[in-house]
Amino acid sequence: MSSPREREAAEYIKKHEIVDLMDNLTSMLFFYRPDRPRKFLIDQLEKLKISKDHQGNTPCLLNVSNLDALFGILDPSNQGCITYGQYKEVLKTIGIKNFSAFPDGASENKISQETFIREVTNSL
Repeated sequence: MSSPREREAAEYIKKHEIVDLMDNLTSMLFFYRPDRPRKFLIDQLEKLKISKDHQGNTPCLLNVSNLDALFGILDPSNQGCITYGQYKEVLKTIGIKNFSAFPDGASENKISQETFIREVTNSL
């Protein structure tokens, strides 16, 4: 059984999504491999603070060109859409837990590239 202090710490970590934050920052470090990692982390945290204060774009490992490429992999025949199942699976695979369960096109089982990019960006 854990102590009250351990439970309090676990609740704090969960409430403030510390594990997700650290996972994201670590992933960004490995992806970008900056020469000055501490400065890079400080910059990312400052960008995050600004985005939270002004409802702007949060620092993210995936940008629009990455999402375009990912969509292209899911749509190799260039139909301009992916299935709802593909949409759900890829979001789970890239670690997005909270996403729209019914994005535009879900009822037709056709998620457009525009919808895919918007939903992933909003969910990140």
